Amino acid sequence: MNSPDRSWTEYSKGDGPEKLFEKRTQVHPQRIDGNFRRFKWLVMIVTLAIYYITPWLRWDRGPFAPDQAVLVDLANRRFYMFGIEIWPHEFYFVAGLLIMAGIGLFLVTSAVGRAWCGYACPQTVWTDLFQHVDRFVDGDRNARMRLDKAPWGAGKIARRGFKWTIYLIISFWTGGAWIMYFADAPTLTVDFWTANAAPVAYITVAILTLMTFVLGGFMREQVCVYMCPWPRIQSAMLDEKSLLVTYKDWRGETRGSVKKANKSPDEYGDCIDCNQCVAVCPTGIDIREGPQIGCITCGLCIDACDRVMDEVGRPRGLISYATLDDCEAEASGAEPRPVWKTLLRPRTLIYFSIWGGIGLALLFALGARTHTELSAAADRNPPFMLMSDGSVRNAFTLKIRNMESRPRSFTVNLDGLDGAVMWSGTVSRDNAARVLEVAVAPDQTKPIRAYVVAPAGTAATDFAFTVTSNDEQAETDRSEVRFVVPGETE
Repeated sequence: MNSPDRSWTEYSKGDGPEKLFEKRTQVHPQRIDGNFRRFKWLVMIVTLAIYYITPWLRWDRGPFAPDQAVLVDLANRRFYMFGIEIWPHEFYFVAGLLIMAGIGLFLVTSAVGRAWCGYACPQTVWTDLFQHVDRFVDGDRNARMRLDKAPWGAGKIARRGFKWTIYLIISFWTGGAWIMYFADAPTLTVDFWTANAAPVAYITVAILTLMTFVLGGFMREQVCVYMCPWPRIQSAMLDEKSLLVTYKDWRGETRGSVKKANKSPDEYGDCIDCNQCVAVCPTGIDIREGPQIGCITCGLCIDACDRVMDEVGRPRGLISYATLDDCEAEASGAEPRPVWKTLLRPRTLIYFSIWGGIGLALLFALGARTHTELSAAADRNPPFMLMSDGSVRNAFTLKIRNMESRPRSFTVNLDGLDGAVMWSGTVSRDNAARVLEVAVAPDQTKPIRAYVVAPAGTAATDFAFTVTSNDEQAETDRSEVRFVVPGETE
């Protein structure tokens, strides 16, 4: 990179770098063990298990609904998540969850930097998985680097072919798992392998297989550094009180080997310039250069540095999670603040309050919603009909929604409009009454035609249809409309 301390005039005189761009250097992270590496193992196993296993979980919703625990049923416009069923008109629940996810990302970033990127981001999880495949097939860092430099031969071709085959299997499994969320997993699996699935299923699997194979197998850290917008956005989320993976240069500089440090302990810091922090970094950065866009805050450099400090008999924490304020305090000899004080600060509390408030509002709306809905719309042409006896008839289209996975019966009543009676399209006027009995199938919306007749002399007025479920819940809903008479139209 060009030095910011040099002017364009100096570069124009030929003192600048010979080329602006250089060939990408393949990143081969070294195997490391430690608390952060074990936590990454845990997160990777849990997230991959959730992704691959969830479509196969069952949830009994009765004989009239699918029994897949998590299902995006596009054909019937439903979203099922265990005991929750979301209808299209309830998309605000999904929107609320997306907003919570965004604010949660702000919360995590303001508190502990790019911890999401370092542990739970899908790109990180699959990249980590593919890197373990690299170690299994090609060996650790040095062995992989030697294999990269080696000429192509039968042995290298065999290793590459074997490793890329594993990549392809993982990628195909990843794409195949995704489509299982949109149809019954066992049924779709049989249809897929017997060539009876819809073309969109094969196209989706092919696209996702290719994306996983390329992004996780080859591009890896380039996605985090160049393609992902979040590293650019996160800078607005961070300040001097945010926990970051930090190299304490005041303690580590000047760097020197153990031998040099033992000879002149006053001239050298704790960093022995072993480059282990660089070797284990999944993006290949040098954390000693300070905070940078390539750091995904995974903490593996902390594990590597702590191990080296133990080996050379120096205190741990040369690289650690710390805030800039704490680093300045520690450099001056003061005690750093407890972690809980660092996390519980106004910014994180505000983010958490907003995040929690949205979550509570969604829970309240979920608990308060009913499984019965009614909508009514009056006919526009003609708006009314004058009967031979002087009475007036209006026609309405009622839509009764049964949001339960069982058939239910409902009673529709007239609320207001004294003296009026109604009947549906399947009942003659001779059987008109102020109530209608309607049966609705599970998870269905049933439209019915309702004709309302008011006695002669009735004035135009507002009234409502009410619907009540004929079960133990006795859920009700109402829809207000206007009764139109000659001399007035809506």
